[in-house]
Amino acid sequence: MIIDSHAHIYQPEFEDDIDEVIQNAKAVGISAIYMPNIDSSTIHRMENLEIKHPMCKSMMGIHPCYIKENYLEELAIVKQKLEQKKYVGVGEIGIDLYWDKSFADAQFEAFRYQIELAKEHEIPFVIHSRDALEHTISIVEEMQDGNLRGIFHCFNGTVEEGKRIVDLGFYMGIGGVVTYKNAGVDKVVEQLPIEAMVLETDAPYLSPGPKRSKRNEPKFITKVVDKLVEIKGMTKDNIEKVTSENCKKIFKD
Repeated sequence: MIIDSHAHIYQPEFEDDIDEVIQNAKAVGISAIYMPNIDSSTIHRMENLEIKHPMCKSMMGIHPCYIKENYLEELAIVKQKLEQKKYVGVGEIGIDLYWDKSFADAQFEAFRYQIELAKEHEIPFVIHSRDALEHTISIVEEMQDGNLRGIFHCFNGTVEEGKRIVDLGFYMGIGGVVTYKNAGVDKVVEQLPIEAMVLETDAPYLSPGPKRSKRNEPKFITKVVDKLVEIKGMTKDNIEKVTSENCKKIFKD
């Protein structure tokens, strides 16, 4: 059994072959796919996919790259949706200072606000952090009162940052980047506990090394497993078992 803790398979990249993508995922042993939302424009597609394929589980939130002039309206929608329906988590939320810093203050505000929503609804949250890992870790450290849990998606920090995440009781999402030769993530992951890791693809993005030029999809998570087997010196079955159990602890699902 494998769980993909982070995939956007409701995106247009999959509209022509989503049923095949789901079958491919099942064929490699994937039992669940967790889907973080992006903004209000993606909710309908995401929820329709969950209805059609219940192994796909929806989260609710607004991605930091989509925090723009209308962010207060978007946050109001997130709040309303969380009150109307049971979601497995809040996400994808966080801070991204790589693409556009013009709404940085709003990103910080939205991140804190959505953490509070996760706490209120007693569900985990999934963190996007690009050029902002120190900021996101520090905010979670500040707000952690024993009631927060979640995942630092696409972890690519230092060993020290990884240990801070572990100390918070949070988990690190490990995906295709761990297979990239020059990324250095493999060297860091080697020094951190598998008991604090979950598998993810971020499909259709961040395809693992051998598939890097192709659209990513959940079935490619096996390439991440293979790399972790190499790094950790564990069996494939153990990697899959531990990371899946971690995911179940986070989502209580």
